[in-house]
Amino acid sequence: MRAIRLPGVEKAILSDTVGFISDLPTQLVAAFRATLEEVTGADIIVHVRDMANPAARAQKSQVLQVLAEMGGMDKEGGGSSIPIVEAWNKWDLIESEKRAALARSALEAPDIVTLSAFDGEGVGDLLDRIDEILTAGAREYEIELPMAEGRKIAWLHQHGQVLSEKQADGDCGPVRLMTVRLTSKEYGRFTTL
Repeated sequence: MRAIRLPGVEKAILSDTVGFISDLPTQLVAAFRATLEEVTGADIIVHVRDMANPAARAQKSQVLQVLAEMGGMDKEGGGSSIPIVEAWNKWDLIESEKRAALARSALEAPDIVTLSAFDGEGVGDLLDRIDEILTAGAREYEIELPMAEGRKIAWLHQHGQVLSEKQADGDCGPVRLMTVRLTSKEYGRFTTL
């Protein structure tokens, strides 16, 4: 498991658990509960599935079962309190007939992205889908900051989507005029800096 930085996300955790979960006896999964519980605090879950593996469907069931046991999913309806994107990986290893059938299924579900981590096909689509989910509800803010507020300007670049910026003369000296797209949560954090 490792932390990564994504714009607009305070903390992101990458966790490779499919092989881990499927190979462990149930009682040992409980022993690793604290590690796995990081997932329940996530803004988004990206479930990377090995679609070239004949056991892909069973692996998905195991992952969803563990998420339900941890409280990340509704056990009855299968709904998740956290958005889940399925990244159907190893697209390059799937035979063309099966690939065509899977592609039709993927087109019907907005939270399925096909990709090949090996050759990079579809990775941009995955990043776009993650960005779309994480910035849902974001809006544009017009922000004017004195040039001396470099820390705040850098924070906006790191946590928001800067659509435009220019330097101008303000009443008390040079200012940076910025149009920044932020979620309401991020804007709230910005106002407390």
